Amino acid sequence: MKSMKLAAAAAMLVASAAAHAQSAGNNVVGMGWLRIAPQTSSDPLEIGGHAVPDTGASVDNADTLGITVTHFLTDNIAVETVAGIPPKFKFSGTGVLSSAAINPLGDVRQWSPALLLKYYFGRADARWRPYLGIGVSYIWFTNAHVGPAFQQALSAQLTHGATTGLSTSADVDSAWSPVFNGGLNYQFDKHWSAGLSVSYLPFGTKAHLSTRLPNGTVVKSVAKITLDPLVTLVSVNYAF
Repeated sequence: MKSMKLAAAAAMLVASAAAHAQSAGNNVVGMGWLRIAPQTSSDPLEIGGHAVPDTGASVDNADTLGITVTHFLTDNIAVETVAGIPPKFKFSGTGVLSSAAINPLGDVRQWSPALLLKYYFGRADARWRPYLGIGVSYIWFTNAHVGPAFQQALSAQLTHGATTGLSTSADVDSAWSPVFNGGLNYQFDKHWSAGLSVSYLPFGTKAHLSTRLPNGTVVKSVAKITLDPLVTLVSVNYAF
């Protein structure tokens, strides 16, 4: 009889420990692996205002460290900020730009912090807690570079073969995007949990290329790219 009482008391202790982890007023900090997988499509590259047939670009996947900070407003509603180390993406050409000799066309670093409003299903003391969220992200890009081989090819194209030595600089437009999010947390104890989430950000951008000709004229090229990334986060979380 005494052993049964002890077991019941232990079970109540475990339940109460979990109850304090994801309830009103709690804060949760998470850290883990973040994979960004763009679902890329693009318009033809425009050079000097003219579209070049059978051209386009794709963007590679990127992995980085993701960090989340969550505050529970109630037992079921929370706000969350998502950030991380800005990953570097490589752009590759498609169609007539797919030659390995000129790829990757360039690379850029992406910054995309997000703010989410999330609804957690179930009780605050549940071990497994699925959730859905919606929010917004502001995405901007820094350190855009054009690959040297692509610069040479573009230089030769613009000068009709006269020189391959012209340099090209790049700039990528910023964008706002909605964020659609869903996931699942598993609570180990009062403080520690593990989580898996998937987010979808439907947005696109434009990459602007500027090439200065020997006579001083600047030729503008534009690549319009739809990114629509799927973002997966696997994290370890600590509640306090």
